[in-house]
Amino acid sequence: MICAGCGEQNPESAKFCSACGSLLGGAEREVRKTVTVLFSDLVGSTALAERLDPEAVRRVMTRYHGEMRIVLEQHGGTLEKFIGDAIVAVFGVPVAHEDDALRALRAAAEMRARLAGLNDELEREWDIRLTVRTGVNTGEVVAGDPSRAQSFVSGDAVNVAARLEQAAGPDEIWIGEATRALAGNAIAVDAVPPLALKGKSAPVTASKLRRVRLQAGLNRRMDTPFVGRGEEQDLLASTLKQSIDGNSCVLATIVGPAGIGKSRLAREFVGGAAQLTRTVVGRCLPYGEGITYWPLAEIVNGIAGDESREAIMRLIGDNDDGSLVADRIAAAVGAAEGGGQPEEIFWRFASSSSSSRELSR
Repeated sequence: MICAGCGEQNPESAKFCSACGSLLGGAEREVRKTVTVLFSDLVGSTALAERLDPEAVRRVMTRYHGEMRIVLEQHGGTLEKFIGDAIVAVFGVPVAHEDDALRALRAAAEMRARLAGLNDELEREWDIRLTVRTGVNTGEVVAGDPSRAQSFVSGDAVNVAARLEQAAGPDEIWIGEATRALAGNAIAVDAVPPLALKGKSAPVTASKLRRVRLQAGLNRRMDTPFVGRGEEQDLLASTLKQSIDGNSCVLATIVGPAGIGKSRLAREFVGGAAQLTRTVVGRCLPYGEGITYWPLAEIVNGIAGDESREAIMRLIGDNDDGSLVADRIAAAVGAAEGGGQPEEIFWRFASSSSSSRELSR
């Protein structure tokens, strides 16, 4: 049995390749599914190749591709291919997530930020800076199995993503309307005029991504009546009263199967609590590395407008330990260098409440 993915010979009884793990034998597995496609291309790569020695160009491109691959895979994207200096990645293959569109936009924004850091190194070593333009689009495609050497994804959504990338300017990220709608309030965008894209019979609606908001998650429909959770709502309300009356932290955990309405119950509770006290929200990301204190970063960002040390100092105000507390909090949320033991970080967050009631809430 020859593996179509890597060419390794396997016993006839094998179901999976012993070298790469690909499924052996069977019919081709092609499916129709909705995915988000990301195209990113270097601007001025021809001039770059003209300036540098071919070996230097290869080293530069290897470093660039390596950095971008890390970002894409951290956000759950599957890298389809490098086409010269272009990158094509898909979110939703082989596994679909409810936030694939937002993952793709987070990846695109982080790719742009990481390239800025890489450019500082490239400028010191070769006196060059790379510039990219990116297109992101969501739609239905036919997806093959890359482990079986099949064509990965094909369809109009792929073509539109490529055309959006070509229409974007240097350092710009242009996104399709479906992608913008799926990301909702988690992103800030600038409108652009309808685009007459090559091969499209009608103008295409698109937006230019300005930033991905740290403290915003996916939009969910909350316009249907909320019924049958009176007991849970009363329990959460009494827990909040206990916290306020005792001036102490109380943990309330909502547990239940997927789709039962945990997010809706939490949203309804926060809406009611906002009438009694100031509320802030921090969310745990469902993927990624180095996100232990992501909810704390969202809370600080929601109160202060950003998570910088200066903003934290303004919240804390006049405090003997204010500088140290701000240093630890800023380090925990990734706004400054350093770190600390979890117990110390928790203590710093709690200490800040003595001079800033807002932060503790």
